[in-house]
Parts: sequence; C-alpha cells; structure tokens
Amino acid sequence: MTELNFRRHRRLRSSKAMRSMVKETYLHKEDLIYPIFVMEGENIKNPVSSMPGVFQFSLDTLNTEVDEVVELGIPAIILFGLPAEKDAVGTGAFHDHGIVQKATRQIKERHPDIIVIADTCLCEFTDHGHCGVVEGEKVLNDASLDLLGRTAVSQAKAGADIIAPSNMMDGFVAAIRVALDEAGFEDVPIMSYAVKYASAYYGPFREAADGAPQFGDRKTYQMDPANRMEAFREAESDIEEGADFLIIKPALSYLDIIRDVRNNYTLPIVAYNVSGEYAMIKAAAQNGWIEEKPVVMETLLGMKRAGADMILTYHAKDVVRWLEEK
Repeated sequence: MTELNFRRHRRLRSSKAMRSMVKETYLHKEDLIYPIFVMEGENIKNPVSSMPGVFQFSLDTLNTEVDEVVELGIPAIILFGLPAEKDAVGTGAFHDHGIVQKATRQIKERHPDIIVIADTCLCEFTDHGHCGVVEGEKVLNDASLDLLGRTAVSQAKAGADIIAPSNMMDGFVAAIRVALDEAGFEDVPIMSYAVKYASAYYGPFREAADGAPQFGDRKTYQMDPANRMEAFREAESDIEEGADFLIIKPALSYLDIIRDVRNNYTLPIVAYNVSGEYAMIKAAAQNGWIEEKPVVMETLLGMKRAGADMILTYHAKDVVRWLEEK
C-alpha cells in the first residue's frame, strides 16, 4: 500500500493538556476595562432595558458596584456620566462638580489603586446630543476643542488616571494634550478613541447614557464603516498628537481593523466591545439560542487574537468569574 504523505495536525489537539500547551492566545482579567454609568440623584440603580445586567448608578449606590469590580480584580473602569441638566455647550462635562468628577473623587478615595478612566466627550451633556459645539445643524470642530481640553483638565483634577476622548473632532488629542500639560498633568495618559466608526451597534448605549443626537447623525465626524485606509490616517494623527493608547470601536465587525492597526503601530490597543454586541449575545442567550459563556469567551478571545491588548466590555464581571472557574 502506498503511504500517504500528509501532516497530522490533530496530534496537537489530542487532549486538554496538549491543547493547553500549544495555546497561542490568552484572555486574562488584567486585560479588561469595565464601563459604569453614573448619574445625579439618590437611591438609583436603574436597569438598562436593552443591556441586561447593566445599570445606571447614583453616587450613593455606586460604591457597591465598584467594590464588586475591585473584589473581582478587574484593574480599570471607565465612567460615563448622566447630568441632571444639559445645555448647548455641555457645561456638566467640564464643571469641577460634574457627575463624572464627583464619581471619580468618590471612587479614588475608596479604592485608590483602581484605574479610573474618564470618557471625555460632550454628547451626554449637551441638549442637542452631539459631541461638540453646534451652529445651526453643523458641529463645529475648532470651537469644540477648547471645551474638550477643559473637560479633560477637570477630570484629571478630580483624580482620573486616564483621559479617554471619544468625540472624533480633528485635533482633539493635540488640544487635550496641550491643556493637560499646561495644567500640570503631563503624566496623565490619553486613551484616544482613535478609530471610531459611525456604527449601528451603538443603539443600546444611547439609552444607557441618554446621549442620542437630537437631529441628524454623527457621520460627519465618526468614520464610514466602509473605510479601511482611513483608520491608518486617524490612528497616525492621534499618535503624532500624543495619544498613549488607541481605542478601536466597535470591535466585533472591525477585527480586521484591529489587526491592521496592530501590525502598523506599537501603542497599546483597546478593543471596545460595544453595547450592541453585548445586547445581541444577551438576547440570544436569554432566548436559548446560544450558550452565553462559550460565545462570550470566544468573541473576546477573537479580539485578543486580532491584536487587542485590552478589551473594554460590559461582560467583564462575568468573564472574570468564568476564568476563575478553571
């Protein structure tokens, strides 16, 4: 009988121990960033209907949530704020007693070692829901930069460890870096939403953060989902302007972009596993169509395999519990 000449790849899959020995990609709890929504008021823990397991917290209920995150060993959180009042320029974003600033001070006093990341944008604080200053129905780029710089400085003064600007105005990283440096916060890093697409996956977040635009859309400043090369231009600009991390958002439909950016730049990359991605898995699991744990773990592992160093995800608490089941 003629001997067949082929490679036996299954040899390295023959047992759990063998598979573990040759495993290439790992997901650790240290890779995770957990989003938290904070709002004005008292005794509030509002469930977000489109995001099972996610809540809006007032300051008096916030400690329990953060205590749990710390106990699980998740190293970082990112704060999104819902103010009591909104105005045309988003004053609550850069007010020293804004909701994000108050939450940051409270968290750092109770848990000084946890990394607090402040989302730096205006959309949750403006009455029109856009990420900058508006004139008529046009979002003004340069007029928005000063307000973003003021917001970043206010957040850093409150104790934020990392500033995460998500507005996608041109020059926003440069403006924030200058503002931070001039205020004496030259050691505070910027985690830039460098590659942020105008995605349909953000729907549930707009409920959670009460940040839907009141007119038009965000396609004049967020990226077209059809574009790949544009991601290089955006990432390169932010690196030149002083970014320390690069966020790619969303993650699941943009794994190719994560890999492209990883192959071309050396800064830490954060994949944002966004609200719509989370909601789809939760809905399918609740209907019995998928098994939640393996689907979540496979999804996040795919983001790591694509090149992400960190993952910003609403699944973070569950993932840590699942990792510790081993």
